[in-house]
Amino acid sequence: MFSARLPTTSFGPGRAGRAVARNLGWLFASRGVQAVLSLFYLGFIARALGVTGFGRFALITGASSALATLVAFQSWQIIVQYGVAPLRAGNDEALGRLYKGAALLDLFSAIVGAGVAIILLELFSEEFGIGPTLKRATLIFAVVQVVTIRSTPLGILRLRDRFSLAALADSTTAITRFVGAGVVMIVHPTVQGFMVAWGLAEVLAAAAYWYAASRGGDLKLLWRGRNVRQLLREHPGIVGFALSTNANSTLALSSKQVPLLAVGAVLGTTAAGAFRLAAQLAHALAKLSQLVARAAFPEVVRAVRHARPEAVRHILFRAVGASALAGLAILAIVVALGKPVLGLIAGPEFIRAYPILVVMAAAGCVELAIVAAETVMTARGQAGSVFAVRCMGLVALAAVAAVMMGSFGATGMAMGVLAGSLSAAALLLALSWWRLRPAD
Repeated sequence: MFSARLPTTSFGPGRAGRAVARNLGWLFASRGVQAVLSLFYLGFIARALGVTGFGRFALITGASSALATLVAFQSWQIIVQYGVAPLRAGNDEALGRLYKGAALLDLFSAIVGAGVAIILLELFSEEFGIGPTLKRATLIFAVVQVVTIRSTPLGILRLRDRFSLAALADSTTAITRFVGAGVVMIVHPTVQGFMVAWGLAEVLAAAAYWYAASRGGDLKLLWRGRNVRQLLREHPGIVGFALSTNANSTLALSSKQVPLLAVGAVLGTTAAGAFRLAAQLAHALAKLSQLVARAAFPEVVRAVRHARPEAVRHILFRAVGASALAGLAILAIVVALGKPVLGLIAGPEFIRAYPILVVMAAAGCVELAIVAAETVMTARGQAGSVFAVRCMGLVALAAVAAVMMGSFGATGMAMGVLAGSLSAAALLLALSWWRLRPAD
């Protein structure tokens, strides 16, 4: 048997806080390595390809990432949300069934994504600016991107609190990109060459995650899982949760890949290159918020089952305040050092992206401040409300970008992203305050 019973003690704020801090320690160590390496490999690509070539590479990888996000379900959240109870009870049969259901969901996403990628490239490759030379490499990269979805092993590691293994597996992507980009810059500095390096990084990262998940015997549970259809009876809300978390991740795309694709479509590959580099640096803040969410989510799921709403609200808004202060400090650093960093990493021609960097960093700070609210609402089974809020933020993004891009170009799109984040933040905090109000 491979059950690992969780302790039956209550999950108070102190216990949960220590667990989150421990989880974050591993994640920050991993992301710290990745952040440093990303500065190097982005510089390799930008200097080797120039603004226009970098923009073309960014549009291809951005479109592939968008497709993978669109078709993928957040299986890791499903495993954590519905795996806590069977794990505590030592019910290996139910846990294996949940694992298998999540893995089948990922497999379905991969098949659909690969099919959509093939169809889109066959029909619209010219519209995407992808000529015959790039078409085959783009197709292979897009298929690799969608078939290396690794949400199920990530969920297993999160559920088991094996954040050290998850951090090591997560680092594989950045390490492979760094080594691959360095080799390509010397040997074959083309868009196709860098795409090969990126595709190899995805394959190795997926392999690392599955290997890490296998270390505790969980893959045996997955293979032995039976009666997957019984999941619907055991967890009546699982379908709605899966759909709503998928919708939320798709909407999160609105502040990441979709703006890049819109800039490329409207302003061209040169503008897309400048926007992508600035956005990549600013998205380090978004990754920071994802770290907080991933580290906190398992503990929040456990805590909200026991804590009173007013206690959860107190913890939530203390976390929001601390995150907001951290975000302001990071934004001040970006304002002070952003311009020389852009020039140092990518060269003088990329300094034009400084205004985009500042605005996108501000949006990242807003996302960092509200990650606690989104995490708590999702753990309380209110992912549908989060989805509705993100929809409203998307409307604000589109409206502001449509008005501002004509006058400010790519910076106008960044203003739209900031407007979307601010709108979503205001609505999420108001909704959290109302939902967690003390009972009369």
